[in-house]
Amino acid sequence: MTTEEHVVLVDPEGRALGTAPKSAVHRQDTPLHLAFSSYVFDHDGRVLLTRRAAHKVTWPGVWTNSCCGHPLPGEPVDQAVLRRLSYELGLVADHADLMLPTFSYRAVMGNGIVEHELCPVYRVTVDAPVLPNPDEVGEVRWMPWKEFADGVRSGLLAISPWCREQVPLLMELGADPLGWASATDERLPQAARA
Repeated sequence: MTTEEHVVLVDPEGRALGTAPKSAVHRQDTPLHLAFSSYVFDHDGRVLLTRRAAHKVTWPGVWTNSCCGHPLPGEPVDQAVLRRLSYELGLVADHADLMLPTFSYRAVMGNGIVEHELCPVYRVTVDAPVLPNPDEVGEVRWMPWKEFADGVRSGLLAISPWCREQVPLLMELGADPLGWASATDERLPQAARA
């Protein structure tokens, strides 16, 4: 018997309010909940892009950053990043660097389904083959960071709404993604500090 995955509900200040089944939170009145985004880079500074599987509830078939997900209640967010990278992309990494500790967004799909997340952003560096899980990922693509970031900022690249908001903030950290200074966990919202 499998247990349904739960997400952590949060208030606008980033304090935990409780949990809810993941399957129940993505709807037209999606409550603010804890999530994460991650950007995987190789040692040449290329970023790994993923196309969301066509059967996903939110933004099916849309290109986005490397991996997104939700920490389990009580799970450190950086550990959730590593868990999901392994599950979705077959990537094993020893750590995830916190880049944007307080990022949050709200986006509405054409069918009215809302994504509403407090979503710290992480960088992970790997040099390993990617093994996409078809339950989660339709395609993968490596792209030089500058080419990707310029394409997102100019609007020439169609990308998920959260990624479109994150890229300009990441660009403020510097031109070289491998040289970005990481933030400390103390800067995370309270609910994200397991």
